[in-house]
Amino acid sequence: MQVPVQITFRHMKHSDALEANVREWTGRLDKVFPNLTSCRVVIEEESAQKSQGNRFIVRLDIHAPGHEIAVNRHRDEDPYVAVRDAFNAALRKLDDLSREMRGDVKGHAPTLKGEIARLNVEEGYGFISTPDGRELYFAAENLVNAPFGSLNPGTPVHFIEEVAAEGFQAKRVSVPG
Repeated sequence: MQVPVQITFRHMKHSDALEANVREWTGRLDKVFPNLTSCRVVIEEESAQKSQGNRFIVRLDIHAPGHEIAVNRHRDEDPYVAVRDAFNAALRKLDDLSREMRGDVKGHAPTLKGEIARLNVEEGYGFISTPDGRELYFAAENLVNAPFGSLNPGTPVHFIEEVAAEGFQAKRVSVPG
């Protein structure tokens, strides 16, 4: 980490053991994402409730080049559990960021519009005509929000185009509205 970890205790006494625990967790963050620039940790004790003991809130503000990760309001009656839960959430977010930066995150295919061109109800398949004049095959099991028998030629649909063994096909076909 480029800047030393900042640890703040609010409405509670400073605890060397809790601070050491936080520093151990920030070391784990550095192993998952070694380019972190800074990390601020706030541990706050809420006032006692009538039916419960005191609760601890942990807030994390973590900076990586071009990114900021915030984890807020992880509460527990045990400050060590609250710290653990907050850092586990931060580790998941850093892991997601790391995958995204490597390009391992799968993008979503765009949803396209078309209309039913023709159907074979007995066989359970049909064809969708696209605005550019192509026809794409789809099967009844690719229809997500309407019964196959309710479709008619001309019915507008939304779909995702995917490559299959026989060429392009329509998947996740839905009737708008």
